[in-house]
Amino acid sequence: MSTHKILRLGASYSFRSYFNLPNDTDEILAEFAYSFTQARLQLPRSSRAIERLPDLRQQLEETLPYVTLNSEAAKRGILIAPILSRVAVICRRILRIEYLLKINEQLQGTLDYFLQSTHSLVVVEAKRDDLTRGFTQLAVELIALAMLEDAPEILYGAVTMGHVWVFGTLQRSARLVTRDLASYTLPDDVEDLVRILVGILE
Repeated sequence: MSTHKILRLGASYSFRSYFNLPNDTDEILAEFAYSFTQARLQLPRSSRAIERLPDLRQQLEETLPYVTLNSEAAKRGILIAPILSRVAVICRRILRIEYLLKINEQLQGTLDYFLQSTHSLVVVEAKRDDLTRGFTQLAVELIALAMLEDAPEILYGAVTMGHVWVFGTLQRSARLVTRDLASYTLPDDVEDLVRILVGILE
């Protein structure tokens, strides 16, 4: 079997290209010699006291009835940025937005949100719709990050449509990407979501 049954030799692909491909996630990841599975992930969770968590929930509860979330930009501004900026403050880490990454011609583009600690990282991909294809794009972004020299053994990512979040992990030595069977919804699961994101970066 050809290693390039989906990707064309010599062609250039952005991370966004993988969202637009009609192929299933496992087929696309096989192009990079990675396997794909779905399972219930045991994600890290911070048990520390998290400041202003009730404020964040209240902000979401009060705002949501009065905004239309029919674009990716609206979801980013109203639902995603407030959570990730709060996590960045709690963990004292830089939140990088539209972070440019290029490994090679097949692995290049911008990461919507990128947070990194000394031993861990999390990348968040924002989508207006279609979590399945969004997860494929996220998985390819994780593969790109796994090729960096200082990449951790386990990389974490999340794809979100704003009100729904799904996590995934990449295990470098096993060359395996796992999509979590569970999902988190806003505003109800805001505490779980923040505790997971902080737990990853702690």
